[in-house]
Amino acid sequence: MASRTFTLLFPLVVASIALIQIAKAGDPDILSDFILPANQTVVDGSFFTFTGMRVLVGAPEPTTFKVLKASLAEFPAVNGQSVSTAVLQFPAASVNPPHTHPRSAELLFLIFGSLQVGFVDTTNKLYTQTLQEGDIFVFPKGLVHFQYNADPQNSALAVSAFGSANAGTVSVPNSVFTTGIDDSILALSFKTDVATIQKIKAGLAHKP
Repeated sequence: MASRTFTLLFPLVVASIALIQIAKAGDPDILSDFILPANQTVVDGSFFTFTGMRVLVGAPEPTTFKVLKASLAEFPAVNGQSVSTAVLQFPAASVNPPHTHPRSAELLFLIFGSLQVGFVDTTNKLYTQTLQEGDIFVFPKGLVHFQYNADPQNSALAVSAFGSANAGTVSVPNSVFTTGIDDSILALSFKTDVATIQKIKAGLAHKP
C-alpha cells in the first residue's frame, strides 16, 4: 500500500499545486523572488525542498485520521508564494471533522479510496458529493466543510492544495467546545442542557 501511495502521490501534489495557482491567491504579493527567514542569509536548493513527507514512505497506515502539512510553519520557503499542501490519510470509517480554512479555498485530489465530502455555504445550504479515485473537489474559502471515509474496510488518501502559505484551520468541534465558552451559553445556543454539553466536552478532551 505504501509503494502504491507514493507512486501516485508526488506527481499529484505537483498537479494540485499547479491547479490552485490558477486561482487568485489569498496572500499579499511580495517585492522579491522569495523570502528568507530573518536568521538565514545563505540559500541553496535545500531551502526550497520539503522532506517532511518522507515519513510516509513505508510507514504503516495510521489508525485514526491524520494530516501532514507543508505550510509556512513546516516549510518556510512557501512564505510569500501563496501555496501550501497537505496529505490527508483516512483509515477505514474515519472522519476529518467540520472545519474551516479562513485564508484559502481548498482543492482536494483523491488519490485512492472513496470519500464523502461536503460544505455549507453562507445561506446554510449543504453541498455534498461522494468522491472516487482521481476526483477533485473544491471547498470554497472560509466555509465549513468535512471529509468522511465511510468504507468500513478500506482506507483513503487525498492531497489538498491551498492558495495561501498559511491557510489556517479552525475546527468547529474544538473551537466551540474546548475553548472555554460557558456551558450555559452553549446549552442555550444548542437548545440542550448543561449535562449534555459537559458530555460533549469530555468526549473532546485531550487524552494522554
